[in-house]
Amino acid sequence: MNDDSDLQIAGDILAVQHLLQPPRRHPSTVADFVGLARSVAADRERWEGLVEYDATSRWYHRLRTGPGYEVWLLSWVPGQGSGLHDHGPSSGVLTVLQGRLTERAEHAGGAEGAGSGGALVPGEIRVFAPGYTHEIVNDTLEPAVSLHIYFPGLTEMPMRGARCVPAARDSVVA
Repeated sequence: MNDDSDLQIAGDILAVQHLLQPPRRHPSTVADFVGLARSVAADRERWEGLVEYDATSRWYHRLRTGPGYEVWLLSWVPGQGSGLHDHGPSSGVLTVLQGRLTERAEHAGGAEGAGSGGALVPGEIRVFAPGYTHEIVNDTLEPAVSLHIYFPGLTEMPMRGARCVPAARDSVVA
Protein backbone atom coordinates (compact mmCIF):
# COMPACT_ATOMS: atom_id res chain seq x y z
CA MET A 1 0.00 0.00 0.00
CA ASN A 2 1.29 3.43 -0.91
CA ASP A 3 1.17 6.07 1.86
CA ASP A 4 1.88 9.03 -0.44
CA SER A 5 -1.03 11.42 -0.82
CA ASP A 6 -1.75 13.30 -4.03
CA LEU A 7 -0.41 16.45 -2.40
CA GLN A 8 2.91 14.79 -1.64
CA ILE A 9 3.18 13.49 -5.17
CA ALA A 10 2.28 16.83 -6.77
CA GLY A 11 4.24 18.92 -4.30
CA ASP A 12 3.10 22.19 -2.78
CA ILE A 13 1.15 23.99 -5.51
CA LEU A 14 1.64 27.34 -3.73
CA ALA A 15 5.39 26.93 -3.99
CA VAL A 16 5.12 26.81 -7.78
CA GLN A 17 4.01 30.41 -8.44
CA HIS A 18 4.29 30.14 -12.21
CA LEU A 19 1.37 27.65 -12.20
CA LEU A 20 -1.00 30.09 -10.49
CA GLN A 21 -3.03 32.52 -12.58
CA PRO A 22 -2.35 36.14 -11.68
CA PRO A 23 -5.25 37.86 -9.95
CA ARG A 24 -7.32 40.04 -12.26
CA ARG A 25 -7.53 43.73 -11.43
CA HIS A 26 -10.72 44.17 -13.44
CA PRO A 27 -13.64 41.92 -14.34
CA SER A 28 -13.52 40.25 -17.73
CA THR A 29 -16.25 37.58 -17.69
CA VAL A 30 -19.98 37.66 -17.00
CA ALA A 31 -19.31 35.89 -13.70
CA ASP A 32 -16.75 38.57 -12.80
CA PHE A 33 -19.24 41.36 -13.54
CA VAL A 34 -21.94 39.62 -11.48
CA GLY A 35 -19.39 39.32 -8.67
CA LEU A 36 -18.59 43.02 -8.98
CA ALA A 37 -22.30 43.89 -8.77
CA ARG A 38 -22.69 41.73 -5.67
CA SER A 39 -19.62 43.22 -3.98
CA VAL A 40 -20.74 46.82 -4.63
CA ALA A 41 -24.26 45.98 -3.42
CA ALA A 42 -22.87 44.48 -0.22
CA ASP A 43 -20.73 47.56 0.47
CA ARG A 44 -23.63 49.86 1.42
CA GLU A 45 -21.28 52.48 2.93
CA ARG A 46 -19.69 52.88 -0.50
CA TRP A 47 -22.87 53.92 -2.31
CA GLU A 48 -25.59 54.91 0.17
CA GLY A 49 -24.23 58.39 0.94
CA LEU A 50 -23.98 59.23 -2.76
CA VAL A 51 -27.66 58.65 -3.58
CA GLU A 52 -29.84 61.63 -4.39
CA TYR A 53 -33.51 61.69 -5.36
CA ASP A 54 -34.90 64.05 -7.99
CA ALA A 55 -38.63 64.23 -8.57
CA THR A 56 -38.26 65.94 -11.96
CA SER A 57 -35.63 63.71 -13.57
CA ARG A 58 -34.02 60.39 -12.79
CA TRP A 59 -30.74 60.78 -10.91
CA TYR A 60 -27.64 58.78 -11.80
CA HIS A 61 -23.99 58.75 -10.86
CA ARG A 62 -21.08 56.94 -12.47
CA LEU A 63 -19.59 55.04 -9.55
CA ARG A 64 -16.62 53.40 -11.24
CA THR A 65 -14.96 52.82 -14.59
CA GLY A 66 -12.46 50.27 -15.73
CA PRO A 67 -11.05 49.05 -19.00
CA GLY A 68 -14.14 48.60 -21.15
CA TYR A 69 -16.81 48.92 -18.46
CA GLU A 70 -18.77 51.42 -16.35
CA VAL A 71 -20.65 51.06 -13.06
CA TRP A 72 -23.66 53.37 -12.57
CA LEU A 73 -25.80 54.09 -9.53
CA LEU A 74 -29.39 55.20 -10.25
CA SER A 75 -32.25 56.35 -8.06
CA TRP A 76 -35.94 56.08 -8.86
CA VAL A 77 -38.70 57.98 -7.08
CA PRO A 78 -42.23 56.55 -7.29
CA GLY A 79 -43.56 56.78 -10.83
CA GLN A 80 -40.21 57.26 -12.58
CA GLY A 81 -39.27 54.98 -15.45
CA SER A 82 -36.68 54.61 -18.15
CA GLY A 83 -38.90 54.21 -21.17
CA LEU A 84 -38.53 51.22 -23.47
CA HIS A 85 -34.92 51.04 -24.68
CA ASP A 86 -31.92 48.88 -25.39
CA HIS A 87 -28.23 49.50 -24.70
CA GLY A 88 -26.78 49.41 -28.20
CA PRO A 89 -23.68 47.22 -28.35
CA SER A 90 -23.34 46.99 -24.56
CA SER A 91 -24.10 43.99 -22.39
CA GLY A 92 -25.01 44.59 -18.80
CA VAL A 93 -25.68 43.52 -15.26
CA LEU A 94 -28.47 45.10 -13.24
CA THR A 95 -29.36 44.70 -9.58
CA VAL A 96 -31.62 46.57 -7.19
CA LEU A 97 -29.86 47.85 -4.09
CA GLN A 98 -32.86 49.26 -2.25
CA GLY A 99 -36.61 49.25 -2.89
CA ARG A 100 -38.33 47.44 -5.72
CA LEU A 101 -38.51 48.04 -9.46
CA THR A 102 -40.52 46.47 -12.27
CA GLU A 103 -38.97 45.44 -15.55
CA ARG A 104 -40.99 45.07 -18.71
CA ALA A 105 -39.00 43.16 -21.32
CA GLU A 106 -39.69 42.96 -25.03
CA HIS A 107 -39.03 39.82 -27.04
CA ALA A 108 -37.02 40.05 -30.23
CA GLY A 109 -40.26 39.87 -32.27
CA GLY A 110 -41.63 42.96 -30.54
CA ALA A 111 -44.03 41.28 -28.10
CA GLU A 112 -44.05 42.82 -24.63
CA GLY A 113 -44.52 41.18 -21.29
CA ALA A 114 -43.29 37.67 -20.66
CA GLY A 115 -39.70 36.59 -20.59
CA SER A 116 -37.13 38.13 -18.30
CA GLY A 117 -39.31 40.96 -17.03
CA GLY A 118 -41.10 41.24 -13.71
CA ALA A 119 -40.34 42.41 -10.21
CA LEU A 120 -36.74 43.27 -9.38
CA VAL A 121 -35.92 43.09 -5.67
CA PRO A 122 -32.67 43.69 -3.78
CA GLY A 123 -30.11 40.99 -4.44
CA GLU A 124 -31.64 39.74 -7.68
CA ILE A 125 -29.25 39.97 -10.62
CA ARG A 126 -30.36 40.52 -14.22
CA VAL A 127 -27.79 39.92 -16.97
CA PHE A 128 -28.52 41.06 -20.52
CA ALA A 129 -26.86 41.01 -23.93
CA PRO A 130 -26.74 43.66 -26.65
CA GLY A 131 -30.16 44.21 -28.21
CA TYR A 132 -32.08 43.33 -25.03
CA THR A 133 -35.04 45.73 -25.00
CA HIS A 134 -36.66 46.61 -21.71
CA GLU A 135 -38.19 49.30 -19.56
CA ILE A 136 -37.58 49.83 -15.84
CA VAL A 137 -40.27 51.50 -13.72
CA ASN A 138 -40.68 52.28 -10.05
CA ASP A 139 -44.39 51.51 -9.67
CA THR A 140 -44.26 51.41 -5.86
CA LEU A 141 -44.78 54.17 -3.28
CA GLU A 142 -41.17 54.01 -2.04
CA PRO A 143 -37.96 55.23 -3.72
CA ALA A 144 -35.56 52.67 -5.15
CA VAL A 145 -31.84 52.49 -5.96
CA SER A 146 -30.27 50.29 -8.61
CA LEU A 147 -26.78 49.42 -9.83
CA HIS A 148 -26.01 49.01 -13.55
CA ILE A 149 -22.79 47.71 -15.07
CA TYR A 150 -22.26 48.07 -18.82
CA PHE A 151 -19.54 46.39 -20.86
CA PRO A 152 -18.38 47.86 -23.05
CA GLY A 153 -19.24 51.19 -21.46
CA LEU A 154 -22.59 52.63 -22.49
CA THR A 155 -22.32 54.68 -25.69
CA GLU A 156 -25.94 54.65 -26.82
CA MET A 157 -29.41 53.90 -25.50
CA PRO A 158 -31.89 53.79 -28.39
CA MET A 159 -35.42 54.50 -27.21
CA ARG A 160 -38.27 52.38 -28.60
CA GLY A 161 -41.98 53.08 -29.03
CA ALA A 162 -44.16 56.19 -28.77
CA ARG A 163 -44.56 56.01 -25.00
CA CYS A 164 -40.85 56.54 -24.46
CA VAL A 165 -40.15 60.24 -24.14
CA PRO A 166 -37.02 60.55 -21.99
CA ALA A 167 -35.95 63.64 -20.14
CA ALA A 168 -32.60 65.03 -21.28
CA ARG A 169 -30.71 63.35 -18.42
CA ASP A 170 -32.45 60.01 -19.07
CA SER A 171 -30.92 59.60 -22.49
CA VAL A 172 -27.67 58.29 -21.07
CA VAL A 173 -28.26 55.58 -18.47
CA ALA A 174 -30.91 52.99 -17.60
